[in-house]
Amino acid sequence: MTECITEPLMFSSLKRQNIQADFRGGWLTSDGGAVLLREVDRSIGLIDALNACIPDPRNPFFIAHSQRTLLAQRIFGIALGYEDLNDHQSLREDFLFQLVCERGIQRDLPLASPPTLCRLENRVDRQALGRIAEVFVETFIRSHATAPKELILDFDPTNDPVHGNQEQKFFHGYYDQYCFLPLYVFCGSQLLVAYLRPANIDGALHSRAILKLLVKRFRRQWPHVRIIFRGDSGFCRWKLMRWCDKHNVGYIIGLARNAVLERLARPWTDTSAAQFAQTKEKQRLFGEFVYGAETWDRERRVIVKAEHLDQGPNSRFVVTNLSGEPQALYDDLYCQRGDAENRIKEQQLGLFADRTSCHDFVANQFRVLLSAAAYLLLDTLRRETLGGTELAQAQVDTIRLKLLKIGGRVVCSVRRVVIHLAEGYPLKELFARILARLHTLPVPLAASG
Repeated sequence: MTECITEPLMFSSLKRQNIQADFRGGWLTSDGGAVLLREVDRSIGLIDALNACIPDPRNPFFIAHSQRTLLAQRIFGIALGYEDLNDHQSLREDFLFQLVCERGIQRDLPLASPPTLCRLENRVDRQALGRIAEVFVETFIRSHATAPKELILDFDPTNDPVHGNQEQKFFHGYYDQYCFLPLYVFCGSQLLVAYLRPANIDGALHSRAILKLLVKRFRRQWPHVRIIFRGDSGFCRWKLMRWCDKHNVGYIIGLARNAVLERLARPWTDTSAAQFAQTKEKQRLFGEFVYGAETWDRERRVIVKAEHLDQGPNSRFVVTNLSGEPQALYDDLYCQRGDAENRIKEQQLGLFADRTSCHDFVANQFRVLLSAAAYLLLDTLRRETLGGTELAQAQVDTIRLKLLKIGGRVVCSVRRVVIHLAEGYPLKELFARILARLHTLPVPLAASG
């Protein structure tokens, strides 16, 4: 490794002891916990599957870094908190990082440089992106050892601000900025779709097509699974609801209020307001009625939450084809869609999915998928090993800080590599339990073609 500073660095003394530092500690790393991510990837085979999706046109005779190594370098880097390609200029020399990327430790040959990684990002085409998207769905299917009884699919768009001259950037009036409008689909905490879109579109664009593909694949694997579509009012499109009705797919979708809805909900909103006037305490009443907008093909069941607060009425509406009591459907099912927003925050704040600074739109979509792949590794670690621990509900940045950012010294010989982790690490026992759980993960059912 490069050692540019050889003179001791002097600090203020402590009583009679002089304090000094140098950069001669040997093969040290600040990411000792990265070996956990390597075990996760070896368990689910994610990076190998992604590598198989991308053709490699390079001449093997002139290749110094395999495509799989490039993908592992980029995905593990994102998971470990290195958001920029420029970070790899130094990270490529980290011996532990060389190890987890499966390249093996080579003192005189670092991993790929930022320009090499950039060339990978810019040569991936749309066909490869489609195959990568399928890998995410297949990984989800393989994570189930038995057929699930129910799948609730959360569809949610978000804004991805752009500050350069990227292809297909547009100004979005609601977000008041130039941005992209990616669409995410989650089932619980598990990511199914990360789809980058321009911002000059309907927020529900392609959601029906994506739902069709997901339902078709899931029912081929699990013929009797119950599937529910859940989304905010931006997805309230009659063609989507009609398709769900025809194909036995449940839905519960927010409905933007209007004068007709408020008139139909008046029996509950008036009662809520009257009770608030008497008690001066928050009131929540639930009711239902049938409603059909002029553009819809037919009337549908609408649930109203007639809430009255100190600030005034706060009515909400959802449209659904599900049976059940209105309050239970609203509180226990619809409101839980808010967790998908937390997962999107993990993507953008913790895993840098908004670093879409390439000029080419396809390259930016690939970057979103790289962040999604890093999320799959961390979420698998969370779901499979952290249940019942203090980190069971931790977000990815907390998992990174607590479990991956561990100081260590790498000792390499011909027969083995030993990673001496920091003796003062406070979560030694938890770390050991996590590794033991990774070693005993049940082999999931193989996904059928």
